[in-house]
Amino acid sequence: MLIKFLLAPAIGAILGFAYYRFIGCASGTCPITSNPYISTLYGAIMGILVASA
Repeated sequence: MLIKFLLAPAIGAILGFAYYRFIGCASGTCPITSNPYISTLYGAIMGILVASA
């Protein structure tokens, strides 16, 4: 169970960064996808939420 709560945020962070890198926001006006740190953090939080459901 501990592995699930360590692995899920890591996978979420990777997916969040991948979303920034490959889809992202070219204009820079998108609050989440225009910054790699925010999108990675958002992905990690989403990973935690999915793992806890």
